Amino acid sequence: MVVHFATVLFFLLTGVGFVLASLVVGRLVRPQKKGAVKSEIYECGEPAIGRAWFNFNPRFYVVALIFVVFDVELALIFPVAAVFKRWLAEGHGLLAFFEIFAFIAILVVGLAYVWVRGDLDWLKQVED
Repeated sequence: MVVHFATVLFFLLTGVGFVLASLVVGRLVRPQKKGAVKSEIYECGEPAIGRAWFNFNPRFYVVALIFVVFDVELALIFPVAAVFKRWLAEGHGLLAFFEIFAFIAILVVGLAYVWVRGDLDWLKQVED
């Protein structure tokens, strides 16, 4: 038992040592030149023009957020699907099926709500 804890401690110390060694070597190797260009804000390689505050179109954010929700759904359902055959043999298959069904139903209701509100429309219609 102590050997297992020693192994974990060894890998933990090795990881921390690797990170610290990388930081120290990086500090020693990198150039130390200071200048006006170096202190500017870096944004995708483009020079900063104008103010930092501007109107941001949330369409990209909404689409990305919905993608992440359904991506996480897949990540949460996959382990259940992987052991579903064993649960079926143990007599818990129906319970697992209804749990997955309830999980997906909640997500489908949320998707329907977002769809009805028009949040998935790339260009929203302005009501008169």
